Amino acid sequence: MAHQPDVLAEVTGMLGEVIGHDLLPVLRVGRDTTFAGDLALESIEFVALADRVRRRYGDLVDLPGFFAGMDLDRLAALTVGDLVDHVERRLAAAHA
Repeated sequence: MAHQPDVLAEVTGMLGEVIGHDLLPVLRVGRDTTFAGDLALESIEFVALADRVRRRYGDLVDLPGFFAGMDLDRLAALTVGDLVDHVERRLAAAHA
């Protein structure tokens, strides 16, 4: 699947809103960045990110459904790229 740079940029921007734009360059956020390990995102921060993603892309991205299919280990290993891929798949399906 070809990755849409704008989705990655938008998700990164949303992360900046949640954790602070000043931290993003230090953390070097990319597709392989994990939310739990690399960013040490707390649950309240992840909820804030999910809310921003939902507001931007709508219920179409179905984040509760995306997360519901994951066990705790998978959630702990979730990367920025995983979230971007999910958003891209849902957007493509909606426009198919």
